[in-house]
Amino acid sequence: MIHIKQAMSLNVMPIVKKEFRQIKRDKRILGVLLFIPSLLLVMFGYALNFDVKNTPMAVYDEDRSIVSRSFLEKFFVTEHFNLYKQLENKKEIDELLDGEMVRVVLVVPHDFSKKIQRGEEARIQVIVDGSNSNAASITLGYVNTIIQQYSLNVISEAIIKSGRRQFQLPVDFRPRILYNPELRSAKFLVPGLIAFILMVTTVISTSLSIARERELGTIEQIMISPVKPIELILGKTLPYVLISVVATIAILFAGYIFFGVTIKGSIFLLSLVTFIFLVTGLGMGLLISSLAETQQLAFMIAAITSLLPTFILSGFIFPIRNMPIVIQGITYLLPARYFLVALRAIILKGAGIEAFWEQVLYLTIYAILMLGISSLKMKKVLA
Repeated sequence: MIHIKQAMSLNVMPIVKKEFRQIKRDKRILGVLLFIPSLLLVMFGYALNFDVKNTPMAVYDEDRSIVSRSFLEKFFVTEHFNLYKQLENKKEIDELLDGEMVRVVLVVPHDFSKKIQRGEEARIQVIVDGSNSNAASITLGYVNTIIQQYSLNVISEAIIKSGRRQFQLPVDFRPRILYNPELRSAKFLVPGLIAFILMVTTVISTSLSIARERELGTIEQIMISPVKPIELILGKTLPYVLISVVATIAILFAGYIFFGVTIKGSIFLLSLVTFIFLVTGLGMGLLISSLAETQQLAFMIAAITSLLPTFILSGFIFPIRNMPIVIQGITYLLPARYFLVALRAIILKGAGIEAFWEQVLYLTIYAILMLGISSLKMKKVLA
């Protein structure tokens, strides 16, 4: 048994050293694995922001009273809206919305203050740019909340003026938000970005390894050497595993520095799940590398199979439960789906293995399958 291990280590170590030399020569691979992930995290983390803040708003106040001004001020003491312009006539509304200078316009009718003082219903027109449906729906939610709060204050003041000293709402709403109390989209996105970046970088970088041997004409040397498929796989993947571990630490550090995302759960569990995911990505990359004849083809296949599916179908941005049933079925074929559930549970919720053991099991099966298929393919390559 000891002799077998010694023989395997003697065969594996030269491949590992050779791969490190190749990586050292080709600075692009080192950049893709070490620097690009952290750079992408920062870029995507700031660019992919679903928080709707400082929305430019125009107001057309036909009433021009103390009451209407007090009402409009409620919108601009929050971080959600900025006053872009007070309009003089309705003709300006279309011009501002068409030019995307404002996203929402409030129109206060001329009898607003009179109706408020008489206790009658005063109708406010809210015109929203619906070209961005997500931002429009969130903006309408903010507008509705501010108007409802203003209405409650008016009712409360009216009841107190009528002689009743105390007034309480029939329902007291006190939300408790777990895991992300500030509702910052960055905290939701950073774990997804980690999964996305690790999948793309590991698959793409590893997919070039065997294809590079073919292009350089050194695959024949490997074929006549006493190297077994499993030894070739270990030799080709170990350098990328080590570099990917360093990249993972760099990504987590960047997530903490730039977005304040801390790991609430077990570091050991995070390391274990990340390692299994890295092995899965490296196995996929090796499989692609053994199938592709050139580095260009390997890169294209790796990008198509890892980049778009992980970005769109893993639950990184779009909830899987909202997808059509057929598409939901396809998502089960993506390792990032399982990794992302475990990652968010560990980083954001501080959950234990009991919360995501199924995801770890599926991810482990996926990793074994990828390595098994890669090994079989390597046998054919070396035959």
